[in-house]
Amino acid sequence: MDTSNPAAFVNAELLHFYVGRRVRALMQVIRSDGGIVIGKSTDEKQLVVKGSPPPAPLTTFVEVFGIVNNDKSISPEIWTNFGDAVGIVFPSHSSC
Repeated sequence: MDTSNPAAFVNAELLHFYVGRRVRALMQVIRSDGGIVIGKSTDEKQLVVKGSPPPAPLTTFVEVFGIVNNDKSISPEIWTNFGDAVGIVFPSHSSC
């Protein structure tokens, strides 16, 4: 892993600050058509990923590492499937 140039974690609204730079984004896949994946970013705004999706089928939630093309799209380098649900589970603690 290259730690000399870490990728910023962004949502759709922050993309314009990172044009030409490497980022990572979590998104909910809405549709995938050939080389374009359209999804919803963590800020509920549309995010477009233009480039080859991974050979495995995409799950509902994916993380994308890539280069920002413009204020609305990313060229992917690495895809990570996160499954069909994303959330935080808090363990319940009971008193003795």
